[in-house]
Amino acid sequence: MSTSSREDKTSWLWSVYNETKQQTQDLIPVISNNFVNPDTIFANNQMSLQDIEIYGFDYDYTLAFYSSHLHTLIFNIARDILIDEHRYPEGLKEYDYMPNFVIRGLHYDVQKALLMKIDAFHYIQLGTVYRGLNPVPEKEVIAMYEGSHVPLEIMSDFYGKVCHTMKQFMDIFSLPEMTLLSCVNDYFMKHNIDYEPVHLYKDVKEAIGDVHVRGIMYRAVEADIEKYICYGEQTHAVLRKLSKNGKKMFLITNSPFDFVDRGMNYIVGKDWRDLFDVVIVQADKPGFFNDRRKPFRRVTDKGVLLWDRIHHLEKGQIYKQGNLYEFLRLTGWRGSKVLYFGDHIYSDLADLTLKHGWRTGAIIPELRKEIKIMNTEEYVHTMTWLQALTALLEQMQVHQDPASQTVIQQWINEREEMRLRTKDIFNAQFGSLFRTYHNPTYFSRRLSRFADIYMASLSCLLNYDLQHTFYPRRTPLQHESPIWPEQTSTGTHVGESLHIT
Repeated sequence: MSTSSREDKTSWLWSVYNETKQQTQDLIPVISNNFVNPDTIFANNQMSLQDIEIYGFDYDYTLAFYSSHLHTLIFNIARDILIDEHRYPEGLKEYDYMPNFVIRGLHYDVQKALLMKIDAFHYIQLGTVYRGLNPVPEKEVIAMYEGSHVPLEIMSDFYGKVCHTMKQFMDIFSLPEMTLLSCVNDYFMKHNIDYEPVHLYKDVKEAIGDVHVRGIMYRAVEADIEKYICYGEQTHAVLRKLSKNGKKMFLITNSPFDFVDRGMNYIVGKDWRDLFDVVIVQADKPGFFNDRRKPFRRVTDKGVLLWDRIHHLEKGQIYKQGNLYEFLRLTGWRGSKVLYFGDHIYSDLADLTLKHGWRTGAIIPELRKEIKIMNTEEYVHTMTWLQALTALLEQMQVHQDPASQTVIQQWINEREEMRLRTKDIFNAQFGSLFRTYHNPTYFSRRLSRFADIYMASLSCLLNYDLQHTFYPRRTPLQHESPIWPEQTSTGTHVGESLHIT
């Protein structure tokens, strides 16, 4: 190709680039009118509230929301248990809880002591692999895993149960655990201490468990409830609304009665038990949903366990343990007339939707923050251009001459810079809870499978009447033509185009 031909080709490619960019700029005002309300309830599966007769709830992070002080408390107590009881170095006291270091849904390689984000297809998002508090270079990650794919046999199983290699952290209470793991790993590496990663993982897990099992966290929250629990005026309003409309309600939680009672008195009032037809504490979920052997046991207001056989689950009474099969037999609450809300996709929702046909609602507090970010001008502008540039690259890659490839490589570099920048908007280390660049995260795929609907908090229900039907948006499959009205003029669904991190 002559010099003039190369120049002409390069000039043409840049003219197409500039024209595409201008078209993108013209599209911004249209997309800006499609901002998402953070109080929306989103549907993975069509569901009508008109069909729901019984509403069930988890307690922690469903009815009760906690302030950031709680994670600091859990981290500090568990750290001190490691030092005082497991003989870990005193130097660990130099580490404080970092509320913005990790996100939910990450995987931890127990044997390699690596924390990472994995997508729905089992691929590691390079750039999100951390050993301690430092990122691991991409080349090192690829060498360790012989690529970026994580084989199925070392992943947690379909229900999230941990194998010997990979642990996925799915609940909000796991944030301090991940942070503590990272801090201890960081300390050992900084001080050149030889350690066994498997022992470290088990010790941290045990220390975090002790914070709950020994009742340390419960006592601390009860002693200063205003510091740790966010006042639940809207939670109370949701419960009143359901009760007023004649809906049955029940509570199934792993927390002990005294802790729940103190919290619900604060959130709802001393008459909170009048709103619920059944209250079950220390249920031991997810075992509650699978283990038929544990019978219910009645608990008095003073915490005394009674020994009489349970023939009925009575309103106003408190029950401990039990199992779902006995619950179904005693209440008759079966199938799609029951809607249960929880924050843990595996422990709260998976068995209910897969085995018992209940409808399920996931409470995802992080959703509100992520939507607010997605609604910003910076994010809308960047994502719209990123989509357009990606489409341009797909079209122009057929030009294989050196001059064209030089231009295309510049576009590839620009695209990569934008992807990294938008990841950092959500979380500098791990990005969005829901996306690994263009793919859904492993967390997101499980959310779409196990939850019929999802929302930032129960208060979102106040925006809907109890006859409302939730419809999932029909986004085109890759082989389908984008002909539906909810598509933008570029043929890309707004919601999809604006969330690629």
